[in-house]
Amino acid sequence: MELDDKICYCFHVKKRKVLNFIRLHQPKRASQLSECNGAGTGCGWCIPYLKRLFEQAQDSAQDLETIRQKSEPTPEEYARERAAYIQSGKGKPPAGTDPQPKDES
Repeated sequence: MELDDKICYCFHVKKRKVLNFIRLHQPKRASQLSECNGAGTGCGWCIPYLKRLFEQAQDSAQDLETIRQKSEPTPEEYARERAAYIQSGKGKPPAGTDPQPKDES
């Protein structure tokens, strides 16, 4: 995923926004990332990804702008996986947020 790809579809939070939030506010716990425009407080799909970004940022040797995970999904894969997560009943986006992608099968 690139810096301008959405992490939190419910509240339109991009990866760049989360990384800047981490850099500026230096949260002590991953749960504090919810203060970044509500990231992770909607359907819950992005919480594991937010936790990974937080954990990577704790390694002060890494530059936040270059944090990458080798197994990071493409934006399209991320959106499809979120749709499957929601369709399976594990999460429900709040009213008025980004709808889940239509099933293309």
